Amino acid sequence: MEETQSYTNTSTKQAWIAEQAKAHPERVFTSLHHLIDRDWMREAYRRTRKDGASGIDGVRAADYERDLEANLTDLLERIKSGSYQAPPVRRHYIPKADGRMRPLGIPTLEDKVAQRAIVMLLEPIYEADFLPCSYGFRPGRSAHDALDTLYESVGKQGQGWVIDADLAGYFDSIPHAEIRALLDLRIKDGVVRRMINKWLRAGVLEAGTLYKTDTGTPQGGVASPLIANLVLHYVLDQWFVETVQPRLRGHSQLVRYADDCVPRRHAGGRKPSVQPCCTGDGGRPPAAAVQAEAANHLLLLRLRGVVVSELGKGRA
Repeated sequence: MEETQSYTNTSTKQAWIAEQAKAHPERVFTSLHHLIDRDWMREAYRRTRKDGASGIDGVRAADYERDLEANLTDLLERIKSGSYQAPPVRRHYIPKADGRMRPLGIPTLEDKVAQRAIVMLLEPIYEADFLPCSYGFRPGRSAHDALDTLYESVGKQGQGWVIDADLAGYFDSIPHAEIRALLDLRIKDGVVRRMINKWLRAGVLEAGTLYKTDTGTPQGGVASPLIANLVLHYVLDQWFVETVQPRLRGHSQLVRYADDCVPRRHAGGRKPSVQPCCTGDGGRPPAAAVQAEAANHLLLLRLRGVVVSELGKGRA
C-alpha cells in the first residue's frame, strides 16, 4: 500500500513538472526541490537497481534495507540541507567490442538513490525539450526504435548518404563548465544544482588513488546519461535541425543513440558535409551563444572517425 501511494504521489508531481515544461519552453525552474519528500525518496529507491556491484563503501541493498525508512529520511535531510557529501565513484573496466576497455564509474547504493531522486525531477523537463531524433537512455525509447527509424529511412525512403559518427571518449571529456552553462538554460534550483556540482567534483577512486577532474561524467552513474543527453541535445541535435538541415537539399534526418549518431540525406547531388557553426554571438540570444560555444568545444573538436558511405537506393 505504501509503495503504491509513493508511486502515485510521485507520478502526479512528475506530470505537473512535465506540463509546466511543455507549456513554458523558455522557463528556468528555480524551485523544484520542495517536491522531494519521503514518498519521492521511496520511489527513487524502488527505481534504483539493486543487483549491481557495490561502490567504495561496500554497502549493498540488503544492508541499506535493514533500516530503510530511517536511511531514506536521513538522505532526504542531507540533500535538502546541503550536507550531503557525494562519494567518489569506484573505477571499473569492461571490455569493448574492439578489444579496448571501457571505464565505468560505480557509485555507492545511497548515491544512486540520491541521483535517481534528482533525475526524477529533471527528466520530465528535458523529456519535454528533447527532440525525436534522440533515442538513448530515454523512457519509452530504445536502440530497437533507433534501428527501426534507420530501416524506414534508408531501406524504404531511399536516403542514400549516411554519416556514422561517434564522439570519442564523450562521457569522460564533457567539460564541466559547459554542463553548468547548459543547465542554466532550464535549471537554477539551488539544491538541485548543488547536488549535480557535487557529483561532477566527486572524482574517481582507482587502485586506491583518488583522481579529480574538471571534465566528464562517469559512465555507470544514474545521472550521467541524462547529463550526456542534455549536452548533445543543445550542441548536436538542435545544431543539426536548426543549422545543418536548412543547408541541405532534399530530406535529411538525424538518429542519435547516446554518443553515437547517424545523420542521413537522400542520394543525389553533392556529398554531404558537416560545416562548423559560427561561435560568435552575432546578436543572437544567450542560449544560442552558449550552444555554439559548447558545440565548438564538444562537437567540432571531438568528432572522430566519421565514415561517409554511399548506399544504393533502397539498400539497408
